[in-house]
Amino acid sequence: MLTTRYVPGAPNWVDLGTPDTQAAAEFYGELFGWVFRSAGPEAGGYGMFTLDGATVAAVGPLTEEAATSAWTLYFTTADADATAKAVEQAGGQIRSGPYDVFTAGRTAGLTDPTGAEFAVWQPGGTKGLDAVTDPGTLCWTELHSTDPARAKDFYASVFDWDAQESPMEGFTYTVVSPTGAGAEAAHGGIMPVAENLVAAGTPSGWRPYFEVADADAAAATTGARGGSVIMPPEEIPGVGRSAVLADPFGALFAVITSAPAAA
Repeated sequence: MLTTRYVPGAPNWVDLGTPDTQAAAEFYGELFGWVFRSAGPEAGGYGMFTLDGATVAAVGPLTEEAATSAWTLYFTTADADATAKAVEQAGGQIRSGPYDVFTAGRTAGLTDPTGAEFAVWQPGGTKGLDAVTDPGTLCWTELHSTDPARAKDFYASVFDWDAQESPMEGFTYTVVSPTGAGAEAAHGGIMPVAENLVAAGTPSGWRPYFEVADADAAAATTGARGGSVIMPPEEIPGVGRSAVLADPFGALFAVITSAPAAA
């Protein structure tokens, strides 16, 4: 489960790159009740999504050449420069940085060897998101990889994640958590991209999950507000009811109404 105790390797930030921040703010405002708060004129259009005053995500204009609208997950590091070097040594790439974000922290945009983009955040004045796992906030991270075995080796090398494999129908789902934190601190999963989608050119990618009170209502709102329902709501036994969605500009994300914790 995600927490705001941001130990090394744990997700601590998520932001959206979009061609229209105002339209995105309106869409996610309707969907999750988020309110956009600008980070100021010096931030180049970047700002925070807040819920009940707490920062739960962020949004900004597209800055990388040929970039398309997408959510980016950030993982905690004590040293962004060292992590960037470790990424290169493990076969990944540095897309941007490392660089300081005023006094908030230090970051780098990275890509794993299978093509999935992510970032790291070295906390300064900003440790991370103010709230997670509650309705309307980030609750899970999931890597869909064209080469799960290579991806698992890469992230083990870079973040030293603990991994637990769970056989599923036709594939293996790997649950990951910060080293030594225990299964209750699991923050994400790694699974293969289906072979037919690989053949069709679907790339590897990280997908954020946001907790919602009603996955069916979230899917309906997404469709009504110009987004797309990529995978309609379905029940995952023992996990919850989940749907894969895309906003009006094509950024993929998922929602889930988590099953009640076992007594």
